[in-house]
Amino acid sequence: MIHPGAIIHAGARLGANVEVGAYSIIGEHVEIGDNTVIGPHVVIAGRTRIGRDNRIYQFSSLGDVPQDKKYAGEPTRLEIGDRNTIREFCTFNVGTAQDVGITRVGDDNWIMAYVHIAHDCQVGNRTIFANNAQLAGHVHVDDWAILGGFTGVHQFCRVGAHTMIAAGSVVVQDVPPYVMAAGNTAGPYGINAEGLKRRGFSPEALLALKRAYRTIYKSGLMLEEARSKLKEDVVGHPEIQPLIDFITVSKRGIIR
Repeated sequence: MIHPGAIIHAGARLGANVEVGAYSIIGEHVEIGDNTVIGPHVVIAGRTRIGRDNRIYQFSSLGDVPQDKKYAGEPTRLEIGDRNTIREFCTFNVGTAQDVGITRVGDDNWIMAYVHIAHDCQVGNRTIFANNAQLAGHVHVDDWAILGGFTGVHQFCRVGAHTMIAAGSVVVQDVPPYVMAAGNTAGPYGINAEGLKRRGFSPEALLALKRAYRTIYKSGLMLEEARSKLKEDVVGHPEIQPLIDFITVSKRGIIR
């Protein structure tokens, strides 16, 4: 159902069974997939593509220009996948020409009120962003990550898969996969064991990851030495490989 008070540009493309609430505005270059529900007072602008079965609550602003002084009107994009829940007052911006030009949010994400996802961020699948979590530009958040309320992530940081970041944390370096982080500035607080159990990781895998965490953070080894040790331990424990890969490509360095 399209409310008669909604304003939808003739060039916008809406799939089957899309609902649009009162006073929402949908721009010319917007594409919305089947069965997506858009509440009242939502603005969807720019070159934005939204997948199917999403639920977007009132007062969110998606696809508007980035908060970047270098932006000069380039035809950059916002892409949102399927089955996401986006609660009230969220703001997602399009990308910039200084990066890949696309801000991406994957599938099955649970995004609570007042979340900001800035230009060129790349968010994976099945993440949880609690209220007021804020991503600066160019941040990558991998699958299954959980960001507590009022968490802020500095630009160009990466948050690894299966991480859990406590409320009120300030992240200024990369958070490796599986790690719990907290504080201002955020530091490591062990492996996200409870979350990994819920996702089916075996007791043996958990033990291997706990040993890997100790190698990185408790052994006294330099990071390159720790990475070499992890390469020895990965035999028989493939769950360690994402840690090795993450450390190898980290540009800002990992939280310590």
